Amino acid sequence: MHEGSTRGRSSFVQLLNPLRGHPPGVAILAVTEVWERMSYYGMRALLVFYMTKHLAFTQSQSSMIYGLYTAAVWLAPLPGGAIADRYLGQHRSVLIGGSLMALGHFLMAFESLFFVALGVIALGNGLFKPNISTQVGDLYAPEDPRRDRGYSFYYFGVSCGTFIAPLVCGTVGELYGWHWGFGIAGVGMVAGLGTYQYGRRWLPPDRLGRAAARVGGHRDALGGEWRKILALGAISLSASFFWTAYEQQGNTIALWADTFTNRRVAWGFVDFTIPATWFQSLNGLFIIILTPILISVWRLQAGRNREPSSANKLIIGGVIAGAAYLILVVAAVFEAQAGPVSWLWLIAYFFTITVGELYLSPTCLSLFNQAAPVRLASTMVGVWYLSLFLGSYLAGALGSYWNDVPKPWFFAAMSGLSFLSAFALFVTTKFFSRALEASLARFVDRVS
Repeated sequence: MHEGSTRGRSSFVQLLNPLRGHPPGVAILAVTEVWERMSYYGMRALLVFYMTKHLAFTQSQSSMIYGLYTAAVWLAPLPGGAIADRYLGQHRSVLIGGSLMALGHFLMAFESLFFVALGVIALGNGLFKPNISTQVGDLYAPEDPRRDRGYSFYYFGVSCGTFIAPLVCGTVGELYGWHWGFGIAGVGMVAGLGTYQYGRRWLPPDRLGRAAARVGGHRDALGGEWRKILALGAISLSASFFWTAYEQQGNTIALWADTFTNRRVAWGFVDFTIPATWFQSLNGLFIIILTPILISVWRLQAGRNREPSSANKLIIGGVIAGAAYLILVVAAVFEAQAGPVSWLWLIAYFFTITVGELYLSPTCLSLFNQAAPVRLASTMVGVWYLSLFLGSYLAGALGSYWNDVPKPWFFAAMSGLSFLSAFALFVTTKFFSRALEASLARFVDRVS
């Protein structure tokens, strides 16, 4: 009885303190991402509405521009990671990239510099994103099983910013002017840089110096790593279909919330209409709620040798995302019959797709960090972000047909792409399992 109750108390303590036993640098990088994501998602929450309502772009034009911009944001990490690996190192790249992002947000205040501002933000993200992600994994030893959970906590920080951004920047932009909302996004990025610099002593050394010491600058340092690089590239391509569906959140899902959703809340003395931009906070809110729980569940499962393998987490994430869009298929059918549907449908959608994201995205970040050759650490994280590049581009291209396709069919297509991603990840991870098992303690489940 005493042993069982002690075990129960221990499990409860782990659930309440998911970061226990992790390096303090994880918290520094997570808080930095709170501010950085507040700036990025604050601007993103306003972008489509700003183009359609202020700049008078058509819905099709706005969706295409949105897709091209977000695609550029996720293409830039590939050259940005390569520059860091070869010349700048992770630390300087983060500082330069964050400064460019802040400048881009401030440039959004000038309508004539709209496209210049988008380009500067994308370039800054290219230097910032892959290098701060690499530093998370470098806080852990090569075979440390805590890495997946460390990335999940880092993702928790990302999502705190995702949650706050639409509430702050979106509300200010809608009520007081678009340019004020963009300005707050820039201030958030500056705060993120300050946090990062303050916590520099708890962060790992740059891989630039460690790689040079390990390989002495020889060109053949990658020696037999090509299959591993090819495997990671195939996983990135497979995940791109997941991001095609996921990135509709700031595009067609925003339009669905604005036009096809009954946003009125009338409970007792409460009677108000939810601003359309607020729904984009739900993804971040659910990640904040679910991440500590999921980290603790995985840790408890690991203690019993039942934690899903990295490969299975990816597949599970794609399947759950497909289920999220099936929820909207049902909502769209009801909307076609009776007009705008309850905002509770969006709550269910965001909850479900967030669970899928938590299984897939942090796991991939951990996978790419651990399996990447030392000399190509940030470059390979950039390869992972190519999945978001392709997914974002396709999201914009498909979103441009929003007004031409019945909404149930549109959401069914997004569901199908998510399931396709899960299937592609299943095939890819099985085919390349041997190439990655040399780097990962438990990439696939083994049947004894």
